[in-house]
Amino acid sequence: MAPFQIAVPDEVLDDLRHRLSNTRWPEAECVDDWSQGIPLSYTRDLADYWANGYDWRAREAALNRFDQYVTEIDGLDIHFIHQRSPHADAFPLIITHGWPGSVAEFQKIIDPLTNPTAHGGRAEDAFHVVCPSLPGFGFSGKPTATGWGVERTARAWDELMVRLGYPRYGAQGGDWGAAVTTQIGRNVGHCIGIHLNMPLGRPPAGITEFSAEEQAALAAVQHYQKHDSAYAKQQSTRPQTIGYGLVDSPVAQLAWIVEKFWSWTDCDGDVENALSRDEMLD
Repeated sequence: MAPFQIAVPDEVLDDLRHRLSNTRWPEAECVDDWSQGIPLSYTRDLADYWANGYDWRAREAALNRFDQYVTEIDGLDIHFIHQRSPHADAFPLIITHGWPGSVAEFQKIIDPLTNPTAHGGRAEDAFHVVCPSLPGFGFSGKPTATGWGVERTARAWDELMVRLGYPRYGAQGGDWGAAVTTQIGRNVGHCIGIHLNMPLGRPPAGITEFSAEEQAALAAVQHYQKHDSAYAKQQSTRPQTIGYGLVDSPVAQLAWIVEKFWSWTDCDGDVENALSRDEMLD
């Protein structure tokens, strides 16, 4: 295992600002809401903040306060945060992010989990926290062949925890992290319990009558399938095609992701009610 620190070269940041300042903007949407996607005026405002207000070096330093490493598992370099608790009897916990996300999501919870007594908790509530970057995400390696799905990732995470000296551990995850965590729980491995903040289930076959709460849940699923799932179809069938725009244009990636923050957070119509601009750009 090799220690790791985030250190983005200055020339990468210069290129980012250049690309932001030379964005070719589309015409504005034909509605006065987000129903056709992230509005042009908000996108331009957020892109301007990214170029002229967002301080990556400060955000980089905030992430680098956590202990980070890279290790090779199943032929791929895996980046992860490994923050040990000061409490000797802390329980090991692996936390997995989803899309669109990264280990940056966990900045606010790592300290309370590892050192609960400093945050009004008890020593027996402490965890040793491991937050890996999914294959292809963040600072983990990028697969060069297909096959890195949920099952393979779950096996890799079990190997990572054992390699770190944790023969018994818990696992937590949301979004794709929930799928990976569910698979960890299914495997005959070393995990003794899981927690999900995005459990998925379907109505049992043959059920035709539903409660009001169940009807609301089914209506939400239908709304997602009709209005919110086009990104998933594109990414799961033709990821290479969409990749050109997302990699070449920072505004394209901003728009692609921030629209989901607006749709998937409890923001009451204003995405900045849920996430600060710095958190979104992280």
